[in-house]
Amino acid sequence: MVEKIDHIGVAVKSIAEARKFWEGVLGIKMTDEEVVAEQKVKVAFLPVGESEVELLESTEPDGPIAKFIETKGEGIQHVAFRVKNLEAVLEELKAKGVRLIDEKPRYGAGGAKIAFVHPKATLGTLVELCERD
Repeated sequence: MVEKIDHIGVAVKSIAEARKFWEGVLGIKMTDEEVVAEQKVKVAFLPVGESEVELLESTEPDGPIAKFIETKGEGIQHVAFRVKNLEAVLEELKAKGVRLIDEKPRYGAGGAKIAFVHPKATLGTLVELCERD
């Protein structure tokens, strides 16, 4: 089902400020930025080997990233796993009784199809499933 870790999503108040650490200290270079308006988020991509760190900055005060930071502070917001045939994986999870946030794929950053598994089904970790062409 899972091929690899696709990326780790890190909620930050400011991508510009976060880059000082990720690029300036660790030397991980940002390759691109994208705004995903429907999710009220700006995403910066920092590739590391076969995976990425995605810095997530809210574009709206009521966005999910802003709410996450308000309650939990900045830091890891989710772990994303690469899968093939996301629709089939979601059907398999539903058949197993796994609680999902998204029962159908939606558009994610970088052109991926994504869906989230509810943290209550994963012992507290927000899990994203990600399919890329």
